[in-house]
This record gives sequence, C-alpha cells and structure tokens, in this order.
Amino acid sequence: MERRSNYDITRDRLERDFLQYDQEAMLRRVPLRHDADYLYLTFLRREYRIDRKTGRVEWSDDGFQTANHAGHDEVGTIFDYLCCADPSVPLTGEYVSVNQLDGVVTGTTLGNDMFEDWAKQFTGKTAALAQACEELGGEKEPVGDVAYRIPLLGKLDIILQFWDADDEFPPAVRVKWDTHVLAYLRYETTFYLSGEILRRLRESAAET
Repeated sequence: MERRSNYDITRDRLERDFLQYDQEAMLRRVPLRHDADYLYLTFLRREYRIDRKTGRVEWSDDGFQTANHAGHDEVGTIFDYLCCADPSVPLTGEYVSVNQLDGVVTGTTLGNDMFEDWAKQFTGKTAALAQACEELGGEKEPVGDVAYRIPLLGKLDIILQFWDADDEFPPAVRVKWDTHVLAYLRYETTFYLSGEILRRLRESAAET
C-alpha cells in the first residue's frame, strides 16, 4: 500500500470538511460558475473545479478532458477564500509585506528569510522568471529586477519582486499583499499561497 504524505491526508480532510458549509450561501457571497455537480473557479490562471458531493478539488489545462487532484496548498487556499472571505471589505490597492499587515505581531513571522532558497533558484534567470510571471497573467511593476502584479483568486492579487544577485548583495524575493488581504485569507494561508505561486513560477521558468 502506497504511503500517503501528511499533506495529502490534510488535503483530504479539508475536502471532507468543505461539505459542512452551506454552498448556496457561499455562492451568494462569492459568485462562482457552477452546476449541479461542480463549482468552478480560476486560480493562478488555471481552471479548477470542486465536486459538490465529495469536496474533491481538481485542476485541468484542457477543459477537464483530463483532471488532476489538486495539492494541499491549492486546496487550502481555495477553501480558505471560499469559506472565510468577506467580500464586503474593499481591497485597498496598497501592498505591503506580510509582516506589515494589520494585526500581525512583528517578530512572530518567518519574514522575508523564508524566500531565501527560492531567490537562489531564480538567480541568473530574470528573463525566464519575467516570462513565467506573464504566463500567470502578471502585469509589470516598477520596483525590482523582475516585478509583477499577479492575479490570484477573484479580485485578489499579489506583487512579486525579485532582485538578482550582484557583487554586493545576494538574490532576494519579496511577496507583497493588499493591506486588506486578511479579510479574504487567513494569515497562515499567505505562506501556503506564496509557496504555490513560487512553485508555479519555477515550473514555468524551467520550461523557458
């Protein structure tokens, strides 16, 4: 019997827990394309669907002729947004690091150091990273060797900034969030989502 990771076990539990939510109330709060069998949404420019009877989340790049079971970070982010978001809170269009969000206690976060390994993976690949950002629907931003505003879910987006290594400084990645993002996602979800964004960018950059 194949051994399952803790991430997969947690993902499956999240999918079961999703069935406890009132889907009709959810659809009134966060409108989605839907039918009797599935809820549909776009996340990081990829199409997803949620089985309304099992909670299983799948993604596809071919209109669901084939489907792939979504991973823990994708499922956690999607459910957090659908079940916890308060769309009555307007997004500000102002972006800060996660440590600067209202209600976050400075010194208790992982901060920008969590991106150190990711920054090393993009060293010397600014052109490939820029193309990967554009493939995710990113629009150029002015600050950084590579900087894009990338759409996530609904009206949510992030700003990703990358500075390549030089003679004085190591490479650096920064992820900035709308100042009201915590009305849409829980604090810990911002870390899962950051990892998912960077994985998608790495995959795309590697194909360039």
